[in-house]
Amino acid sequence: MYVVIVGGGKVGFYLARSLVADGAEVLVIEKDPSKCDRIRAEIPGALSFCGDGCEMSVLEQSGTRRADVVAAVTGDDEDNLVICQIAKGRFGVGRTIARINNPRNEAIFGRLGIDVTVSSTSIIQAQLEQQIPTASLVHLLTLHGEGIEIVELHLQPGSPASGRTIQELGLPDDSLICIVIRKNHAMVPSGSTRLEAGDQLVAVVSVDHERLLRQILTGQRA
Repeated sequence: MYVVIVGGGKVGFYLARSLVADGAEVLVIEKDPSKCDRIRAEIPGALSFCGDGCEMSVLEQSGTRRADVVAAVTGDDEDNLVICQIAKGRFGVGRTIARINNPRNEAIFGRLGIDVTVSSTSIIQAQLEQQIPTASLVHLLTLHGEGIEIVELHLQPGSPASGRTIQELGLPDDSLICIVIRKNHAMVPSGSTRLEAGDQLVAVVSVDHERLLRQILTGQRA
């Protein structure tokens, strides 16, 4: 497998080292000559190319056309988007991965054709949400290419959904409550299932209607 990594900072450096250890062919594109030198010196088997990964000529010279994966892991979201779009659109790379700093960009990147986005902010937030009993909605998984999220909700006492059946809730068409966990017992609900305070719900919903689902089930608008 040939992987082109754009960005030779800490993320790119350790990613390259791990991939080389797993037997992948790796080339790192980095603007800073000192970082390129470090990659050559400290990661035997990895190649580095000093240049701007947003430039088509640099990607061309780096052999991006034959890459199986391009991972854009610079510290700039916009640069990472441009890199992945060029890799996929101009060089036909089968899989693109973009590092994202601002979680609000995740859905946008997905709509623009980026295969995988990785947001450390979202990962940390999800871990924190799982540790906060009062968190109304926890993001379990986002399928960016499809614009779909899998979320978990905990119905608090006083929730507008408590005491109502699922079919009475008027959920968005592109949402589905697929699991109800009640007193440590999981069940697949039907439209006639009546929800209770204390229920944990696992739902599938489009990114566009996540806030509406939250409002219907918890009464919270954001």
